[in-house]
Amino acid sequence: MIKVMVTYKVKPDRTAENETLVKAVYDELRQNNDPDIHYATFKLDDGQTYTHIASFASPEKQAELTESKSFQAFRENLPDRCEVPPQPAKIERD
Repeated sequence: MIKVMVTYKVKPDRTAENETLVKAVYDELRQNNDPDIHYATFKLDDGQTYTHIASFASPEKQAELTESKSFQAFRENLPDRCEVPPQPAKIERD
C-alpha cells in the first residue's frame, strides 16, 4: 500500500478556485468508485491550508489518480495558487 500526504497553503484570493478543483477530483473519484484508491482532504482552520492524504493499492492505482483529467487540472496551476508550496511526504500507519 502506498500512502502519501501533501500539505500546502493557498493564497487567500484563490481558495474558492482551489476548492472547485478539489471537488472535481472527488467527483471523478466517486464516479470511478475504485476501492483501491482512498483519498481525503482536510482544510485547516486558517481557511487556506490544505492537507491531502491518499492511499493506493499499487503504483498503477496511484498513476490512475495522478493522470486523471481532474487531477491534472487541479495540479496545473497549483504553484500559482499557493502561498506555501506543496510539501509531499510518504507516510506509514502503525
